[in-house]
Amino acid sequence: MLLNKELRKRIAWMTWHSKEGHIPSAFSILDLIVLAYEKFLNIDTQELESKNRDYFILSKGHGCSALYAYFEQIGILSETDIENKNKSNGILATHPDRNKVPGIEASTGSLGNGVGFALGIALGLKIENAQNKVLTILGDAECNEGTVWECALLAPHLKLDNFTIIIDNNHSCDPTLPVPNLPEKFRAFGWQVFEINGHVQKDIIECFESIKDTGSNGIPKCIIANTVKGKGVPNMEKNYGHWHSKVPSDLELSEIMVAIDNY
Repeated sequence: MLLNKELRKRIAWMTWHSKEGHIPSAFSILDLIVLAYEKFLNIDTQELESKNRDYFILSKGHGCSALYAYFEQIGILSETDIENKNKSNGILATHPDRNKVPGIEASTGSLGNGVGFALGIALGLKIENAQNKVLTILGDAECNEGTVWECALLAPHLKLDNFTIIIDNNHSCDPTLPVPNLPEKFRAFGWQVFEINGHVQKDIIECFESIKDTGSNGIPKCIIANTVKGKGVPNMEKNYGHWHSKVPSDLELSEIMVAIDNY
């Protein structure tokens, strides 16, 4: 069963309407984002600056239309915000901006930077003996960035058990510079590693529950989420390189909507 069909349609429409975006990348992380907010993170949409909140950072910032679509659904963003994406009077752009968009904890886009922001927040919370959790999503191609491995080395050393990363393992970098054996790599760095299907609701929820149950064991968590770039549109899944940052034509948008309905 394809999860979040209406949000996928909204992402496609948003990209067509604003004339920019990364549909396949947003489709591969959408289910993870939705269930993270609904089943793992403690975030009050009416009090986004609460000191008791958990923190979410989308390190792979180019997938932000997934976050925008979900934020509209839960009332953080309005329909007008979505319609004004990439307009001079709008607050939404190609990458998330924490100075403009409510609920965004860090401005991201330069790959490898978001995970550093997240680690810093997790460390600050540890110093304050706070109980807040920090979650960030990285792309598998992003794991070619050196800052990712600096953070991978540092987080276990600092015993940041409040810190969880999800790697969107959609294999987008396989044709150029693949990053093989991600679970083994993170275990070698001292992380507790979980491997799931990033489009199966049961797998995702059970993983989040397992992380909650580990308590304060001093070990950061890494979820390798095996996903499909362009999930929900077969033509896009098979040709994700062509679609990476492509804006659909009017006809292609119609075909995407039908494909999502029929998936």
